[in-house]
Amino acid sequence: MTAMEEVSRLGVKSQEYQKILKYLSNEVARSLEEQPVRVSQQKEDANNHIGQEYIKTGLKLPETLRAQLFHDVYDEVFGYGPIQVLLDDAEITEVMVNGPKQVFIERNGKLIKTNVTLENDSHVIRIIERIVQPLGRLIDPDHPTVDARLPDGSRVNAIIPPVAIDGPSITIRKFSKEKLTVEQLIEFGSMTPELADFLQACVASRLNIIISGGTGSGKTTLLNILSGFIPEEERIVTIEDAAELQLRQEHIVRLETKHAGVDGQGAVTIRDLVRNSLRMRPNRIVVGEVRGGEALDMLQAMNTGHDGSMTTLHANTPRDGLSRLETMTLMSGIDFPIRVVREQIASAVDLIVQQSRMRDGSRKITQVTEIVGMEGDTVVMNDLFKFEEKPGVDPLGKVEGELKPTGIRPLFEHRLVIAGFKLKPEVYGVNIAEMLAANRRPSRRGR
Repeated sequence: MTAMEEVSRLGVKSQEYQKILKYLSNEVARSLEEQPVRVSQQKEDANNHIGQEYIKTGLKLPETLRAQLFHDVYDEVFGYGPIQVLLDDAEITEVMVNGPKQVFIERNGKLIKTNVTLENDSHVIRIIERIVQPLGRLIDPDHPTVDARLPDGSRVNAIIPPVAIDGPSITIRKFSKEKLTVEQLIEFGSMTPELADFLQACVASRLNIIISGGTGSGKTTLLNILSGFIPEEERIVTIEDAAELQLRQEHIVRLETKHAGVDGQGAVTIRDLVRNSLRMRPNRIVVGEVRGGEALDMLQAMNTGHDGSMTTLHANTPRDGLSRLETMTLMSGIDFPIRVVREQIASAVDLIVQQSRMRDGSRKITQVTEIVGMEGDTVVMNDLFKFEEKPGVDPLGKVEGELKPTGIRPLFEHRLVIAGFKLKPEVYGVNIAEMLAANRRPSRRGR
C-alpha cells in the first residue's frame, strides 16, 4: 500500500498523514521566510503557499482529505497547531494540555479528555513559544513559567521543565466574545430575579462589593454583570492582570498589568495601578482580582471616598474571604495590628457575594453576606441570601436547591432607599400577606 493510499484509508490519524503534515508545514514555513504573507490577506496568501508546496509533493488526495490537510497546515504554521480546533470551538471554555498525549477541555462545566494529540514535548514547547514570542515574553529553563494573553483576550499559563516534571503544560482560559446578561444568569439558575434586583440596587447605591469564589467559579463573569449596573455618567477605572471585563459604559479607563522584561525590569503590578488610579479622578474602581498587598490600597480607596468599588478574590466562603483579605493586607509590608486591619475591612466592605462551582459543573451564587461592623476583635457578618442544596441530583444530573433570602434586612437598606431603590419586603424573605393573615386569625383564648 502506498503512502497516499494509507493516508486515504486511515485519514488524519495515520502516521503517514502526520508525516505529510509535518513536511508541508516545514516547507511552507521556509517559503514564508523568503516571501512573507500580507497581513491583510493572510489566509489567501497562506493557502497559495500551501497549495504550491502541496503540488510539489505530487500527492493527489481525496478532496475532503486535501481540504483537511490545508486546514491543519494553516493551523500549524499560523495558529496553535492541533489545539487550534479546540480554541475555535465556541462551546469549549478551557483548554488544558498536560503534555503531548493528554489534552483536556472544559465544556458545559465538565472536564473531558479529547483525542487531540501533539507529537512530543518539543511540539508543545513550539506552540508555547508561538504564543509568547509575539508578546515579547520569554520562556526557557531559566524562566520556566509565563502568563500571557492571546489577541482575542484569552488567558494563557504555560510551564515547562525543569519545574514541570512530566513535561510542558499549557492552560488556556478562553475569552468569551459574548457578554452574559443578568437575564441569562437567572435563566441558568445562577441567581434569582429578586437577588438580581437587590444586587442592582446595591451597585447603583455605591456599596463596596467583594465577589468571593474558587478558581473557575465564575467570579469575573459575575463582576462583569454587576459592573453593568454602574450608571452611565460615572467614570470607571478597571484594573486587571489580563483584560477580561467587557463594560459597555462610555466613560471607562482600562488598565492592565505589565510583566517584567527579560532583564527583570519594567513590571507594573496591580498595586501600582491601584495607587495610580486614585490620581485619575475615578467614580468607581473595579479591580479584576486582588491577590496581594494591593488589598490594602483597595481598602484605603474604599475608605476614602471611592464608594461603589468592586473586586474579586479567591475564597470558599465569605468568612474565608475576610481571612484572605486580612492576609493580603498584611502582605503590603506595613505592620498593622490585626485589629486595625479588621477595622479597615469592616468599615470599607459592605457586601460579599459568594460564587461557587457546584458538583455538576454549574456556577451559582451561594451566599450574599453583609458586613455589619466590629464586635470586640471580630468582624460581624449577616447572611442575607443563602443557597440551600438538596441531597442528590435531578434526572439530568443537575444539582437541586434554592437560593433563599434569610429574612434579615440589611443595615444599609437606608442607603438603597436614599438612592431611590425601595425594594419589596419579599426580596428579603418577608411575606407581608402571611403576616397580615396571621394577625387576623382569631385568638383561642377564652374558648
